[in-house]
Amino acid sequence: MRNPASLPPDPGLVEVAAEALLDPALEPIVEMVLTADEHGYEARAVDGRVRFTREDDGQGWRFREVETEGRNPLGDQATDRFTPLADERAVPFPDRTATSYPFAHEMVAQVFDATAAPDVVCLHTSAHNWEDHGGARGEHGSMGVVQARAPFILAGAGVKARGTLPRACRLVDVAPTVLALMGGAPHPDGVGLNGRPRPGAFLRRQDGEVLDDLIDTREPGPDHVVGFLFDGCNPNVLYDAAARGEAPNVARLMAMGTTFGHGAIASMPSVTLANHTSVLTGCHPGHHGVLNNAWYDRARGEQVITNSPDTWPWSMATLSPEVETIYAAVARTWPGAFTLAANEPCDAGAGFSTFDLLRAGKMPERPPRAEDLPFATERFVRPEKSYGHASRIDHTGLEIALGVWGDGYQGVEYPLPRFSWVNFSLTDAAFHHGGPYSDIARASIVDTDARMGEVLAAVERRGVFDRTAFFLVADHGMEESNPEVTGDWAVALDATGIPYRDEAYMWIYTGVTS
Repeated sequence: MRNPASLPPDPGLVEVAAEALLDPALEPIVEMVLTADEHGYEARAVDGRVRFTREDDGQGWRFREVETEGRNPLGDQATDRFTPLADERAVPFPDRTATSYPFAHEMVAQVFDATAAPDVVCLHTSAHNWEDHGGARGEHGSMGVVQARAPFILAGAGVKARGTLPRACRLVDVAPTVLALMGGAPHPDGVGLNGRPRPGAFLRRQDGEVLDDLIDTREPGPDHVVGFLFDGCNPNVLYDAAARGEAPNVARLMAMGTTFGHGAIASMPSVTLANHTSVLTGCHPGHHGVLNNAWYDRARGEQVITNSPDTWPWSMATLSPEVETIYAAVARTWPGAFTLAANEPCDAGAGFSTFDLLRAGKMPERPPRAEDLPFATERFVRPEKSYGHASRIDHTGLEIALGVWGDGYQGVEYPLPRFSWVNFSLTDAAFHHGGPYSDIARASIVDTDARMGEVLAAVERRGVFDRTAFFLVADHGMEESNPEVTGDWAVALDATGIPYRDEAYMWIYTGVTS
């Protein structure tokens, strides 16, 4: 059911595009095609389709499948598929009949809630090696379980140490859980997943749920919370690295608290800034307004790009005024509380932000050459430009976090943050470059773990470690692609003769051109 406020597409053009993408010749690269109309939603693959609807269910939705033909593309929504790492590696490039799509109905529906939603969502197969990425081995963007699965570890003050649990949650569950752990105040006008009033919501719009069984109510809540994001990090690989002693600081957090063995499932699309924002707002992209890395706004007749070095400082311009970040919720609950957003584009409401410096023309301190950095694996930081570039970015974020938690940054001292967020990007660069099972991916975990350890040490130096909770998450997973499976569905779309735009190489808008 498309958002009624959106400009409706021509149903005929939508059907032409969808049928072109479902040509059996594209089966190696097209996993599934998704559409919506005023009656409901449809998921189609070359071997079957399903239509489903949704109805109000209190503060959320109840989904009902109303028509199935052939194999149901959304029939398998298991969260435990391909865990642990050995199981994942045993099935490289799983096809549509072998993979699963956790929380699929919700993930599809929320996309079409946006006023700028696409007409057609085309999901890549796991094997597809996108030519746009220049042959990169690691891929994401789909709602298939390996690409959507992110790690989630919660530890420290007020957290139950339950070890590794054989279960999953969603990334939108992280923010409300963190705020509940902190003792945050419910928003007086909070709404739930379906947009209706939700008493007790910890955020202005709360699509996620509080993971109550992680919170130890017998103990006082934390005075401080520090969150870390390892961008694009495959959780099976991360947990394996911790078990092997390659990531001792990750292992320390796992030993202190609770780890989700089946991960935290990213909202669709499983891409960077859409899910950074989902983690920090508790809302799906179709609700918080940062819809994708790029999309087309029909109402304004223009392309919107958010996930780019040129646009990161201003990427929150599309953030909906109907949502609230963790930073803003902390400030609402504890007026005057200080919050930190290190290297994070989703920084609305933060007391100190890297991108606030950039917007104010105060460039962060220039990092050393990549090869001169601490915690930078020499084997990769010298020859691989993406590894060196991301290492310098993460070094800057680390210096900011250490300054805020230490003696100051750029000559300014800060109070201890009530909530801190530190974004590390090296893992994404490395996992893309070599794939999740490569030596370069493992090196990025080692280096990022060491940087995280420096932040943990800074918290210890301030004497508040025992009063601090920590969490580690990613924005999406990463899946190995097959370098032999390339191709571009633009040829099939072009052959239809219809005008269209393909934004972020998955969101199709019909009836418009570049």
